[in-house]
Amino acid sequence: MALENVSLSTARLPNPLASDGSSNAVKRRHAIRVVGSGSRPMVFAHGFGCDQNMWKALVPAFQDDFRIILFDHVGAGQSDLAAFDPARYATLDGYAEDVLTICEALDLRDVVFVGHSVSASIGIRAALLQPERFSDLVLIGPSPCYLDDGDYRGGFSVDALEEMLELLSSNFLGWSSAMAPAIMGNPERPDLAAELEESFCRTDPGIAAHFARVTFFSDTRDDLPRMGKPALVLQCSQDVIASEVVGRYVADHLPRGRFVQLAATGHCPHVSHPEEVVAQMRRYLSDANGRV
Repeated sequence: MALENVSLSTARLPNPLASDGSSNAVKRRHAIRVVGSGSRPMVFAHGFGCDQNMWKALVPAFQDDFRIILFDHVGAGQSDLAAFDPARYATLDGYAEDVLTICEALDLRDVVFVGHSVSASIGIRAALLQPERFSDLVLIGPSPCYLDDGDYRGGFSVDALEEMLELLSSNFLGWSSAMAPAIMGNPERPDLAAELEESFCRTDPGIAAHFARVTFFSDTRDDLPRMGKPALVLQCSQDVIASEVVGRYVADHLPRGRFVQLAATGHCPHVSHPEEVVAQMRRYLSDANGRV
């Protein structure tokens, strides 16, 4: 089966904010919030269908030691929907460029990048383009390829993804209602699924359909061995989006990857089990030998 391989270009994409590349313009575009009293930056990047509010349980744990940057991908949350350009966001490169634009606008260096789900791949791409801006990556539930391909088990067939994307495009509210409990897991806590569904509903449906196709049909496996920054991979069990075998694949193919199997279940441990995520992040970041 031939998969779409989204290649990483070293050329910068055209910036839609070229006429107004000020820090304020970038902040408005991505609804950026900066909190915390520390000097070292920590950038939180949400996954598909989510927004920056999904990090609310983690922020208090790090705001005393870090300068925390929260933002929404274009199309999500309170971002500027008018900034969406289908050509720019035809691959994950456009989203990686957005991360770098945010770093440039806020003059961020020595960044700890925390990316959930597809934003793990986006963060890796950003670190490949401008490695000097990043120190470490924390990758929560990453997957470089969601499709099964030979011996690689991404978890989905082309037909299964096409069926899911058809439902998303034709009935976004129905898709949100059906998928939120499956993605969140933890069925004994229905409030968590409701929170994720509300996040889906804060996403523009048309842009979500576009982003979903880019996300689920991207193949960034070739990026992993080129990414030289230290990275922590946090993996849940019973994750219907990114299985344990995928998480181990990511860590094994990153030259400086460290794998941690969480006790948490589902695909959003920063929402369902924030204490465990915080503990593992603190352990990793405080470990002087946290560079494998």
